[in-house]
Amino acid sequence: MISFEGQVVAITGAGNGIGLATARLMAAHGARLVLTDIDKARLDEVAAELDASGQRVFVHALDVAASHDCDRVLERAAQHFGGIDHLVHCAGIYPEQLVKDTSDEAWKKLMGVNLDGTFYVCRAAQRHLRQNGSIVLLTSLAAQRGSYAHAAYSASKGAVQSFTRSLALELAPQIRVNAVAPGIIATSMTHDLIGQKGAQLLESTPLRRFGTAEEIAGAIAFLCSPLAGFVTGEVMQVNGGIYIA
Repeated sequence: MISFEGQVVAITGAGNGIGLATARLMAAHGARLVLTDIDKARLDEVAAELDASGQRVFVHALDVAASHDCDRVLERAAQHFGGIDHLVHCAGIYPEQLVKDTSDEAWKKLMGVNLDGTFYVCRAAQRHLRQNGSIVLLTSLAAQRGSYAHAAYSASKGAVQSFTRSLALELAPQIRVNAVAPGIIATSMTHDLIGQKGAQLLESTPLRRFGTAEEIAGAIAFLCSPLAGFVTGEVMQVNGGIYIA
């Protein structure tokens, strides 16, 4: 049994996909939520769905690539609820582009969101995390295997894995830090990829299906829970076996 009653969970990228599925699951298990996303209107819809009273959900627009924004929003969230127990960082982008066609600006934008944003959010949140809390980051199967036309994305997620392990060393024993590496998950982020290469990807996945955002949320909830109390610095593969195929 997993319960987050009395605990505060901060989730970035909570408007859609894995972030939204995680917010729904955490709410179902009793958590109070800090939800951030670059799309504030979408966040307001999510908040109304999860808690019409407005007592258990705090929402705030956030551009994770902006250091000052991360500091300000996490400070406000901690003040609102008196602290944070868990940070789940789901915000990220997944552009498709060959290296030869990737401009300096496109590279910097991706790294700004996927890598700098991870650093900024974690640095801001750790000031407010309570003892025995946790951080869960999102990396990717692409960090291990690479991905055609996603070299920049793969590089950013490989860096997030190294960051996960290093931060786990820094924050132990008070805070655990882990990551989840999804495979091909059916969300808006992977819509084009599945449309182009779906049959090929299914063939290389032992479980012969794509994952769901809810399945990744389940792995995240486990890593935040006491069931994973002796787990830190790990990257959990959740990919239907494609990692070993």
